[in-house]
Amino acid sequence: MAQYLVCHGAWSGGWSWAKVRPLIERAGHAILTPTYTGLGERAHLASPAVDLETHIRDIANVIHYEELRDLILVGHSYGGMVATGVADRMPDRVRRLVYLDAFVPGDGQSLSDFAGPGEVAEPVDGWLVPPRPSAPDVTPEDLAWTMPRRRHHPGACFVQKLRVAHPRPPFPRTYIHCTKKAGFDIFAQFADRYRSDPDWTFQALDASHSPNITAPAALAELLLLAA
Repeated sequence: MAQYLVCHGAWSGGWSWAKVRPLIERAGHAILTPTYTGLGERAHLASPAVDLETHIRDIANVIHYEELRDLILVGHSYGGMVATGVADRMPDRVRRLVYLDAFVPGDGQSLSDFAGPGEVAEPVDGWLVPPRPSAPDVTPEDLAWTMPRRRHHPGACFVQKLRVAHPRPPFPRTYIHCTKKAGFDIFAQFADRYRSDPDWTFQALDASHSPNITAPAALAELLLLAA
């Protein structure tokens, strides 16, 4: 049995992986999808003090208190920032790190260092960043499910620079690039970098940016390969 731990994307929460969880569990594995401070069911804890470091500690504490080991750590989108920080601090707990259409920061980089013009909206009330629009292939039923649950994201998470002590981690890494996008693809920069890198496993997924919602079966199939 493998143990998956998901670092979800911005404006989201563990709830957004509800379609994927039973597929992983049906294959005989365990999966945890905790929600960061200030989002989802923890939205009441949002404050200007919530930053990337807060979310790294959220996930690191799950690993510590649940005594998790031999993890397949999955970072989706913004969750790549979180997963990188967690894995750098707890490399002995990670079997493989999977970036799902995610940011892959180096030492001293923030999410805003990668974002192109208009990728991150101006904060509301000085610190809350509103959600990006949903992908055009999200069904009306999924929009009715997701839109009431998406929350403004604390802006400090996007500008705080990550400190990385181990640029070449001891565990293998996978990059899954979602290819079904129209217009500018901010994650193409990472796909181009890791597609032919012998230190990485690269996989392309014919889905839009949130396959946990739009293509859960295809996503689960790729994630299960990591086990």
